[in-house]
Amino acid sequence: MSNVIDRFLRYVSFDTCPDENSETCPSTAKQKILGAALVEEMKAMGIVDAYMDEDGYVYGTVPGDPSLPTIGLIAHMDTAPDLSGAGVKPRIVPFDGSDIVLNEELGYVLREADYPNLKLHHGKHLIVTDGTTLLGADDKAGIAEILTAAEYLLTEKPRHATLRIGFTPDEEIGRGADRFNVKDFGADFAYTSDGGTIGEIEFENFNAAGVKVVIKGRNIHPGSAKNKMINSQLIAMEFQSLLPVHQRPEATEGYEGFILLTSIEGVVEETKLSYIIRDHDMDKFLEKKAILEAAAAFINRKYGEGTLTLTIRDSYFNMRQKIEPVMHVVDRAAEAMRRVGMEPVAVPIRGGTDGARLSYMGLPCPNLCTGGDNYHGRFEYIPTEDMELCVKMLIEILVEQ
Repeated sequence: MSNVIDRFLRYVSFDTCPDENSETCPSTAKQKILGAALVEEMKAMGIVDAYMDEDGYVYGTVPGDPSLPTIGLIAHMDTAPDLSGAGVKPRIVPFDGSDIVLNEELGYVLREADYPNLKLHHGKHLIVTDGTTLLGADDKAGIAEILTAAEYLLTEKPRHATLRIGFTPDEEIGRGADRFNVKDFGADFAYTSDGGTIGEIEFENFNAAGVKVVIKGRNIHPGSAKNKMINSQLIAMEFQSLLPVHQRPEATEGYEGFILLTSIEGVVEETKLSYIIRDHDMDKFLEKKAILEAAAAFINRKYGEGTLTLTIRDSYFNMRQKIEPVMHVVDRAAEAMRRVGMEPVAVPIRGGTDGARLSYMGLPCPNLCTGGDNYHGRFEYIPTEDMELCVKMLIEILVEQ
């Protein structure tokens, strides 16, 4: 088994799920357990300045030729809260196009008919789970690939750029860059290793915001409720009905943005809804905010001021305008991909990465593939061969030609 696969299988044994309701950093203490293990591993490799700060961010340096740029490689330690990341049972399966039974008892089967990208991986070996948890390739594959590339630089000693390593907590809940120390990181530019299919380079992403809606109602015994009860749950349904059906995720693709209802909970007296807004185009992003604001105003006019409280908080913005002036950073990655046999493809991220916010913090930071697919769900997988290819890509970015 190659070093990158061995590392990855070790890292997925750590449960690093974040908690968006926590105000601490990191949001869960268990993320620091992986962080501490990574620091020890990095020191054992010869990264003498490896450390984890009080907020759970891990940093380290592989010194290189001072005449070359200082390049950062960044990945995140947490996994998506959509499904459990505890007790992961990874296994490696040779793939010939046949269905892969993840869990016979529960009926979880990974099928090419359901996930057409699988046709790209005939003859490879896929790492999968038993379907009851996430795999955690997003983004423990990125961590494994970065440290395996770093190990190569330390052992083979080619002429290379100085490498700055950064591993962040809480990326999956939009906080990964909150306390990243860009100044001390000291890189001229960086890449997040947090993408998917082989060959993808991403330097434009959604503008993003989170939305909280609180609706107040009035409860009373239903037997005497006429003209008295105000059911907040019904008002919530009415509010949702005011939003455009064609701007839901299931009706969009490519550069099309959306408004997504992510959660709803309530009783007669109070109902809470959470939404996310996403769009690559800033004007359309602002239009989506305006749609929500207009719907809220309508509800308050109809039922009385203060019935509905709407809070919109920006999460990150499209990195494209920060990357376009330094496109040599993207070109460098594309050339490295070609040298290892990948065909680079620039695709818009229908999501976000730490790199989006870091780019606005002064560190240009496009996103690179790690090889995995079906992230955030039980059918997540990653080919071992593609992980190994991604390691070679990172080395090519760092090594002077």
